[in-house]
Amino acid sequence: MDRYAKYKETGVRAIGRIPSDWETVKTAYVFSFGRGLSISRENMSEEGIPCVHYGEIHARYGFAVDPSKDILPCIDESFLEAAPNALLKYGDFCFVGSSEDVEGSGNFTYLNSDVHACAGSDTIILRAKRKINYRFVAYMFDSLSFREQIRPEVYGVKVFHPTQSIIKRVVGIYPSLCDQAAIAAHLDSQTAKIDESLADLTNQAEMLDRYKRELIANAVTHGLDKAAPRQNSGVDWIGDVPSHWEVTKTKWMFEIVKRIYGKEDRDVLSITQRGIKVKDIESNDGQLAESYANYQVVNVNDFAMNSMDLLSGWVDCSLFEGVTSPDYRVFRFLPRKTQCHSYYKYLFQMCYKNRIFYRLGQGVSNLGRWRLQADQFLNMRLPQPPVEEQELIAAYLDEKIAKIDGLSADIATQIEKLKQYRQIVIHDAVTGKVKVTEG
Repeated sequence: MDRYAKYKETGVRAIGRIPSDWETVKTAYVFSFGRGLSISRENMSEEGIPCVHYGEIHARYGFAVDPSKDILPCIDESFLEAAPNALLKYGDFCFVGSSEDVEGSGNFTYLNSDVHACAGSDTIILRAKRKINYRFVAYMFDSLSFREQIRPEVYGVKVFHPTQSIIKRVVGIYPSLCDQAAIAAHLDSQTAKIDESLADLTNQAEMLDRYKRELIANAVTHGLDKAAPRQNSGVDWIGDVPSHWEVTKTKWMFEIVKRIYGKEDRDVLSITQRGIKVKDIESNDGQLAESYANYQVVNVNDFAMNSMDLLSGWVDCSLFEGVTSPDYRVFRFLPRKTQCHSYYKYLFQMCYKNRIFYRLGQGVSNLGRWRLQADQFLNMRLPQPPVEEQELIAAYLDEKIAKIDGLSADIATQIEKLKQYRQIVIHDAVTGKVKVTEG
């Protein structure tokens, strides 16, 4: 591994040593700062000036955006009359002003195009005051040497704010323009290879997830015996079911129960995408209530669902005794209606994954108020195989899903290691830990 001839200490822990002829400069001395437009999604359309919105910076663009290639929402040009400085030029950087996690603080993109765009709401604009290689600086901004200076400074609880003043204080690294160009070209080549591997692994993970969804949906609605005679269920999302199955309404099998506990000596349960979990109140992790006395009882084998959020909510059969939010829906089998808990857990979770519950919901979806009302839930029709067959289906799915989840976990580990390696490659190049030469 080649190294530069001489190094010097920067005094910045996140950076460490750099080549002796490189300089470190606070971001405020290299860039002028501005703010994006104060606009909402309701102001956006398919025509007008392309707009770089902070949400898309987090989710879609990576550290470069090109309006001639990337799909951006647009705004009417009239919005720029009151804020002309929000119009971005080639090489302008656009940082997010808020993030839902500390890791996302410092996310940004830069305009890698001569096609004009504007900075949208909750964005911070950085425009270079001196000549730089934009691509190199993008890698430098994306490196741990830069991000790890931002993260300890952000403030917030549920939303974190990397403010202008924080970014201005962060120390950047600036080799000669010749070295900047060489490092940018090197990283373009190296990260392209890594990104290709990441894309392949991500595709594998998506295919496994799709296979898992289809496997569960087919098993719980059609059974395991492909040769069994069929009948039309009369429900579009169920389709044909074995002739000996019944199709029944939820209310003929389950009852909704709301038992306010009144005390605070039970575990508090959260409904997560990984199932019902005991909330760690001591760590202050997540949103906490002032009191849990008005929470409702959840017993072992009770089902609990977040019926208020049909996109990212979930349902599970509880393994714990505890209490949960009074806003959630707790339900259980009717007396003398003993069925297989695992079978219906798979069925109800499939109704989330395949948006069956979402189709039955009501409210304002773009405001996160798309809810499954109790009467819709109780009157929806469900397949009801014989109990012995429910147990066979659940056991089959337990075995299959365990293998799929094992493969998915392996892929997730590979993805995480590759992402870490990518960070190391960028960090080592932009801080001069390894020497990059032209060509």
